[in-house]
Amino acid sequence: MGVKLGDLITRKEISFDDLANKKIAIDAPNMLYQFLSSIRQRDGTPLMDSNGHVTSHLQGIFSRLSNLMSRNVKFCVCFDGKPPLLKIKEVESREHRKVLAEEKLEKAKDEEDIDSMYKYSKQTIRLTRDIINESKELIDYLGIPVIQAPSESDAQIAFMCEKGDVWACASSDMDVLIYGAKRLITNLTLSQRKKLPGGSTISIKPEMIELKNILKNLKLKQDQLLALAILVGTDYNRSGVKGIGPKTALKIVQQHKSFNKIFKEVEAEFNWKEVYAIFKSMPIMKNYKLKWKDPDEEKILKLLVDKHDFSEERIKKTLDKLNILKQKQSQKGLGDFINV
Repeated sequence: MGVKLGDLITRKEISFDDLANKKIAIDAPNMLYQFLSSIRQRDGTPLMDSNGHVTSHLQGIFSRLSNLMSRNVKFCVCFDGKPPLLKIKEVESREHRKVLAEEKLEKAKDEEDIDSMYKYSKQTIRLTRDIINESKELIDYLGIPVIQAPSESDAQIAFMCEKGDVWACASSDMDVLIYGAKRLITNLTLSQRKKLPGGSTISIKPEMIELKNILKNLKLKQDQLLALAILVGTDYNRSGVKGIGPKTALKIVQQHKSFNKIFKEVEAEFNWKEVYAIFKSMPIMKNYKLKWKDPDEEKILKLLVDKHDFSEERIKKTLDKLNILKQKQSQKGLGDFINV
């Protein structure tokens, strides 16, 4: 779910050229949910191989990430570890919603209601162990660093960004800003064209959110931004304080400087100190390594073509393009060196 700060967050549309040669850490769970949600048939059925195994995530990883690679964007991908205990309730709540959606999906199938089938199928998505493991394998085979967070991936990539090892984080959730990431890029791994319900399509471009601009525009310090997030709701207190939206929360935080005064002013049905402690003491891996490699064509073909029925011609065509691009970059770098 993530923190919902609504219109309080200002965004700047950017181009992929703005990201060339930049190092970006991608929030894996967020990305995979996007792939599993958007890459599916008209009736909501995800892409599958001949054995009935879901391949939407593999299709998304290979096509979208190879596209980023061709644009000279350097990135790593970070996966979730063990969730905080306070998140268990939210995880259980999400699972309950998936079960209800599955019941509605079955009814839609019986009634042959294609639109409802598509709608409810997207609400039943689960990141299974097989999906996660194969995603890690393919990302590694592409030569992209895979980072395993001890707990929340958004906290891990925010730390990497704050430290300066990556230029920005990529996610559709605002949580990385709460953890102190300097920059957030949204829409990075989405398709560049989005189909609307009426059948028409619109262009989707990356957007950048800079933490320093957010704090300046909202006249807040970093800890106050955390207080604002807790008021409107996080993964650890999903509903936030009843009756308080982003704009009201902002006024309260601006008026009262300390957490004690803020939460004395409102009637919270949760222990704000527990939520605060989670954000402040989230486990982080500090000895990660960011090392990029050349794609391993043999392993990619074995996973995608031999195991999951992908088109060998199409996979090789994409890999050939990446090889040609690398050669051009090497030649350009050598030319620059000779001209010095």
